[in-house]
Amino acid sequence: MGDVRGRLIGLLARRRFGRRRAGGTPDALLSMLPQSALVPLQRTHLDPVDELGRLRDVEPVSRLKLPFGLRAWLVTGYEETKAVLGAGPAFSNDFTNLVGTVGITADQNPGGLGFTDPPAHTRLRRMLTPEFTGHRLRRLGPRIEAIVSGQLDEMARIAESDGAVDLLQSFALPIPSLTICELLGVPYSDRADFQRLSTTRFDLLGGVTGSLGAISESMEYLLTIVEKQRSDPGDGLLGMLVREHGDDITDHELAGLADGLLTGGLETTASMLALGTIVLLQQPESRRAVRDDDSAIDPFVEELLRYLTVVQVAFPRFAREELQIGGHTIAKGDIVLCSLSGANRDGDGLERFDPTRAGRPHLAFGYGLHRCIGAELARMELRAAYPALVRRFPEIRLAADPGDLSYRKLSFVFGVDALPVTLH
Repeated sequence: MGDVRGRLIGLLARRRFGRRRAGGTPDALLSMLPQSALVPLQRTHLDPVDELGRLRDVEPVSRLKLPFGLRAWLVTGYEETKAVLGAGPAFSNDFTNLVGTVGITADQNPGGLGFTDPPAHTRLRRMLTPEFTGHRLRRLGPRIEAIVSGQLDEMARIAESDGAVDLLQSFALPIPSLTICELLGVPYSDRADFQRLSTTRFDLLGGVTGSLGAISESMEYLLTIVEKQRSDPGDGLLGMLVREHGDDITDHELAGLADGLLTGGLETTASMLALGTIVLLQQPESRRAVRDDDSAIDPFVEELLRYLTVVQVAFPRFAREELQIGGHTIAKGDIVLCSLSGANRDGDGLERFDPTRAGRPHLAFGYGLHRCIGAELARMELRAAYPALVRRFPEIRLAADPGDLSYRKLSFVFGVDALPVTLH
């Protein structure tokens, strides 16, 4: 089984990196967008670009000039972002709001919770919530620890023959990939395809239409998995939903939930593990604390979540009614985009990483009705992975200058393409 897993993870990473190295150019739609619309998706190394901070300081709620007559707003302030995300019924997340604009069609709807409004959202979330309570998630704890330990073994094996190790390929990607597949009950033979589809949909350098095409492809594929679960429910989350809810949940809803959990749980946690390691290896005090003091792990992870905010922009909101946000009138039908990375850096000293800070709750998992349902699962993975890494390899170092790494240039989920490290 170990050899099979190793070959699978290698295939997963090669597909990802092969596509990324090939590069890509923004499609016609992205080329039509003004720079102000791209600012929330850009970074300078680990930090949001300076323009985002300047915009937030001057105008935390600002108009976005978009083509095709679309009226949109960018929200970058912390309190203003909370007001939008917590407004609930005042906004719609439903995907049908996008159909007919810039060539988007109904068959590109990914389903799931992110693009769904109540009462459908309430019904689906109620079905999922029991699987994401502390009691249920604790069952995954030993499996997560075993996955982390297995990937540390894999890193040691690679280092013996190659010297340097790509931590993203051997550690950051496989841990959430194997964890979320354990949760869902996805067979090993299907996991490389899930990872490829997850990555493509969040990478805008392939173009908006490429991301939407990946959504359609993943939904088609997941529908075949759902069909198998209908006839023979497994022990994972999909099988549980089929057994407990049967015809009360449709195949498209099941596939949408699986798609949301896979893409939300794989790419975001992988990026956090890789980028968080960069921070960890540059912060000697944090490194010693995480290695030697269990009580330091939770505050370190929470500050990393705030500081990095890998999900840069929340799902778009569509105003159902006229309302006031940050002194501006949002008209019915307006699109509102919330910059989570901007909001989490809003305040004195918040440009710096400081795990000893006693601060306000961060918005890395969103807020309100659509807060990430898998937040606690992600925390479990991060809390297990970072201390295990520096305890197993106390001399681990970056094998490249952090400024020379290849970071994503334009993406909803920020990340890095490779992370070479030496273990000794």
